[in-house]
Amino acid sequence: MKQASHKSKFILILLILISQAANAQFSVDAQFRTRGEVRDGYQKINPEEASPAVLISQRTRLSFTYETSGLRLKIVPQDVRLWGDQAKMSATGVGDNPSLDIYEAFAELRISEVLSLTAGRQELIYDNGRMLGNRNWNQNGISYDALVLKYRQEGWKIDAGASWNTLTEASYGNLYPNARIKSLNYLWINKKVSEKLNLSFLHISSGYTKTDTTDPMNFRHTSGIYGNYSGEKLNCQGNAYYQYGRNRKGHKLSATLIEAEISLKTGKLTPGAGISLLSGNDKTPGPDETDKLFDPLYGNRHGFNGNMDYFTNYPLQTGQGGLADYYLWLDYKFSKKVSVRNTIHFFNLADTNPGTPDDKALGFENDLVLKYRFSDWGNLESGYIFFNQTETLKEIQQTGSDNFNQFFYVQLTLTPNLFKQTNSTSK
Repeated sequence: MKQASHKSKFILILLILISQAANAQFSVDAQFRTRGEVRDGYQKINPEEASPAVLISQRTRLSFTYETSGLRLKIVPQDVRLWGDQAKMSATGVGDNPSLDIYEAFAELRISEVLSLTAGRQELIYDNGRMLGNRNWNQNGISYDALVLKYRQEGWKIDAGASWNTLTEASYGNLYPNARIKSLNYLWINKKVSEKLNLSFLHISSGYTKTDTTDPMNFRHTSGIYGNYSGEKLNCQGNAYYQYGRNRKGHKLSATLIEAEISLKTGKLTPGAGISLLSGNDKTPGPDETDKLFDPLYGNRHGFNGNMDYFTNYPLQTGQGGLADYYLWLDYKFSKKVSVRNTIHFFNLADTNPGTPDDKALGFENDLVLKYRFSDWGNLESGYIFFNQTETLKEIQQTGSDNFNQFFYVQLTLTPNLFKQTNSTSK
């Protein structure tokens, strides 16, 4: 009887595997993205007499996805390089600067029709990517080692995620660099109120070790809402977040981020306006002072507060003063394939403090971006951006340069499907 029982179990498992295979889908997708750039004051005011930097970077990804009714596996190897970045070349042609890595590798188990569990390295992108995103402008991008429980039913989406990061397989202790988040935990609740309106709530608790050589952690808590209304002509979106708890140095936190934008589609032309207010410190932060500088955590940076990327490291690039960004844009669609957008930014400090000048004005930026989608799997994008700095920004960046700052890029992105197999019995 015991032997028969083992045989029955084996047959049952075999039948389950055959059933899963009969309903399996397998696909291979590629992403090739190469970008040429001319940097003449990109990210930082160009020094006097400096020559523009010209470079070409490249991202290559292969995405392998296996999916059944109860399981989804995804593995994405990635190679990122600068053309010519190998300092040494051997006789075999292999350089000294390897760039191949695993961008994503996760398994998603479907527990029921409404519940699933994802474990492994994966992208975490929520709402407009302001607090959790994939930082796609960076050729490396960003993914997370995390465990995510997902609920989907009747217009509701609820995700609860957690991560725990370590550098080595230690026998004891939980040491981790203070400059990096050791524990990232979040709850996201989204409701599709109607065909036009989406609302979300997001809470993130990010933990940092108090020092590089101690285990206890300080937790920065971030809670807020996001809304998006998309009508036939009128489009609005906005978010509001509040941070509290402790920063990585252990100082009390009380910081805010408020953003809103509105656009109106009139035929091929779409004008829009927006505002982004990121709170800063009016006093030099110390042990007895509350830190009021907002930290966008692992959110996307490029595209928010200008494409020149002058304001991505807020403590350094605003002198702890935070940022106020007032912007206008005009989008024109020549056709379904070709569009152009021009955005004007007016930057100011949100607050002044002993480490900044009294004048809040930081500068003016103009972003001109042309996009051409020539197929379902390919698009070409080009941009020209320039920035006019003020004396305040020059003092914060500790430069006396009056150079004209500009940035030009051309980017080709190809995303073809290389292989797709769907069994005839799959649903």
